[in-house]
Amino acid sequence: MDRRAFLRTTAAGAAAAALCGTRRTAAMPRKREPKNILYLLSDDQRFDTIHALGSPEIHTPHMDVLAERGVAFTHAYIFGSHHGALCVPSRAMIMSGRNLFHIDNPDTLPESVPLFPETLREHGYATHGIGKWHNGRGSFNRAFASGSSIFFGGMSNQQAVPVHDYDPTGRYPAESARVGDRFSSELFADDAIRFLQAYDGSKPFLLYVAFTAPHDPRMAPEAYRALYDPKRLSLPPNCLPRHPFDNGDLETRDEKLAPWPRTPENTRFQLAEYYAMISHLDEQIGRILAVLDETGLAEKTLIVFAGDNGLAVGQHGLFGKQNAYEHSIHVPLLMAGPGLPGGKRCDAFCYLTDTFPTLFDLIGLPLPEGVDGRSLLPALRGEPVRDAIFFAYRDVQRAVRVGDYKLIEYTVKGECRTQLFDLARDPFETHDLSGEACHARTLERLRERLRVMQRETGDPLVRGK
Repeated sequence: MDRRAFLRTTAAGAAAAALCGTRRTAAMPRKREPKNILYLLSDDQRFDTIHALGSPEIHTPHMDVLAERGVAFTHAYIFGSHHGALCVPSRAMIMSGRNLFHIDNPDTLPESVPLFPETLREHGYATHGIGKWHNGRGSFNRAFASGSSIFFGGMSNQQAVPVHDYDPTGRYPAESARVGDRFSSELFADDAIRFLQAYDGSKPFLLYVAFTAPHDPRMAPEAYRALYDPKRLSLPPNCLPRHPFDNGDLETRDEKLAPWPRTPENTRFQLAEYYAMISHLDEQIGRILAVLDETGLAEKTLIVFAGDNGLAVGQHGLFGKQNAYEHSIHVPLLMAGPGLPGGKRCDAFCYLTDTFPTLFDLIGLPLPEGVDGRSLLPALRGEPVRDAIFFAYRDVQRAVRVGDYKLIEYTVKGECRTQLFDLARDPFETHDLSGEACHARTLERLRERLRVMQRETGDPLVRGK
């Protein structure tokens, strides 16, 4: 593949165009030439697993190309979850642009909640969905006019994924499923390539490709496993034998993927398997991007790559994502294409819900009512979008980050616990400052901000009323 040509297709002149005249309101959309959208979503990929963004041990050349070709939002987060399967509400929030407390039922995405592919359809887009859909069968057909290799579920054997062909009725009965004949990431990438090669240009398209990698079972092909010798992988300083206290969810399935106490040997082994899955996924993304380039579609296609949530893989003695630490709520988010600058790093706080209004801002379409996300185009001009990030997990964890300080509050079995971290000095969240007198004012300031954000977001569990 000619990577230089791939970079040239949309990078030329993009930086100059990106920061000029991008503000709009829902009431007064700006008319622009229709742009295609390619939305790539990974499963359980945490923020620090892209080589170009400072992860020297992982091999991700195609994600690196996207990061250099467009914008890497280095402080992207998920909002939270009402249960242990974080991908369900995360994907529901991506689809709706709404926060967790403003979606009636993330598990089914009711008709009262407009979805961004559904809205694009109303404006003349051809919408095609591939891969994982974890938000109910009926809502898939509201979102997409066509689809292929659709997987309704949370996880599966990566070499034998039960998938459906598009069902115009929207019922997708279990007996109509077939078993994929190759590795999930390859299966979904092959379908995406077929869509791009058959595209006739009659309508702008949204191609949504939702992978199941690097979610377990982590069973990457041997060539990718061979890239990583567990004995040579470094472990971050926050790896622990056990989490030091009950955070309200230490018995989930994810936490049972490794024995207690956690050992460096097992953690390195699982980290190698995790990295191998990501490198294999990266290769499939590269195949899709190559076809986008070869067909001449790259210069008029907006590309989003994101992870639906992170994963601990040994950090803080945890292996899952049911927690408020950075490794689990901080996710990768890359955007590239016409109207976006190349090679830019943007450190503005953002949520995955912001991709909906950002894309609509770029293509000049009005937002439906109820969207909580915010366009990130002002952030690319250096203007403030938000100064804090809020996170909620079930009724046991709440967190807020303001600047470099982060507060996590737990209520478990009637007992409350607090953690305070300075992420500038302690990015791995190993030194709890909440009990230090010199940080008392900071602690109270973040507690007050947490209560404010709970009220603003409609959190039914508002502490300190």
